[in-house]
Amino acid sequence: MLKYFFTFIIFAHGLIHLLGFEKAYRFGSISQLTRDISKPLGLLWLFTGILFITAIILFYSDNDKWWHAGAIAAVISQLLIFSVWKEAKYGTNVNIIALTIVFFGYSMQKFENKYKKDVSENLLHANTISTDLLTENDLTQLPVPVQKYLRYVDVLNKPKVKNVRIEFYGQMREKGKEWFPFTSEQYNFFEEYTRLFFMKGKMFGTTIPGYHAYKIKYASMDIRLLGVFPVVNITGDTFFKAETVTLFNDMCLFAPAALIDRRITWENIDSNSVKATLNNNGTIISAMLYFNREGQLINFVSDDRIEVSDMKNYRFSTPVKNYKNIGGFNLGTYGEGIWHYPDGTFIYGQFNVKNVQYNVTE
Repeated sequence: MLKYFFTFIIFAHGLIHLLGFEKAYRFGSISQLTRDISKPLGLLWLFTGILFITAIILFYSDNDKWWHAGAIAAVISQLLIFSVWKEAKYGTNVNIIALTIVFFGYSMQKFENKYKKDVSENLLHANTISTDLLTENDLTQLPVPVQKYLRYVDVLNKPKVKNVRIEFYGQMREKGKEWFPFTSEQYNFFEEYTRLFFMKGKMFGTTIPGYHAYKIKYASMDIRLLGVFPVVNITGDTFFKAETVTLFNDMCLFAPAALIDRRITWENIDSNSVKATLNNNGTIISAMLYFNREGQLINFVSDDRIEVSDMKNYRFSTPVKNYKNIGGFNLGTYGEGIWHYPDGTFIYGQFNVKNVQYNVTE
């Protein structure tokens, strides 16, 4: 609601600038402006009004350049207001609002650019890695349920996976709080394990961006209101281990071809479940993987992930269903993130897969 209110104010402010153009070219009787306005200045009033409206259009088109247009429009507008101060001085308040919105827009873009820079650097390296086809020989080291799963996903005789790009939409919540919607984009890289996850949540009509970065021996969660005010900022060895679980969860659910990795050791439990242990340069985590008779992975359970609200370990699970063909691969498209607290289970996230792409180059 707040976004639409600001939009209305800025749009109306842009239209008001047309009065200066009309006054200069005498298209009508403009009683609000008593001072004469030259034709060159009249064109500048027209340009500024168009610039405000353009900024709004770019904003709703998700174009990162919207704040450039908004900033230029507000500055020029204020200079024009100074030239007819007596009649137009109240427009200063709107320009202050516009510049405030522009500042937060710039801040959110700057915050997101950290994620984009990390993605670009990793893609440059990934593009130097050649890939061959994944064959039956690559499956021989795996337990039978995992082999069956990979055949079901249909990874055989296709390029091995060096990275994956995943888009989600859904809703999340903290214990005792309401659901909020989110969208996210992430890139995972598998030579040197890397997970770059950028989320945009919506609360009270305001965007709250968050960046989770998992790199060599480093993991962080940085969530900022409007890209400026810190809400959550976590790093450290304990969090790195927890995010290793998250990375492995992504591999199992959305990049199954990556499970041929030699850093994973397997223990066969029965015909429909296995235990997997991942060793990332000395950081070791494990998880139970559960499959159905069809070969679909239906749940991932680990005791090695912390809940960041109290930094304590609880059992973590991600049941998944609604398998569909995405780009030639059969993948689960709906999953839940569940904490198993001492007083019962709590669903903290509902994730819908929008898109999955492998071996992305740019």
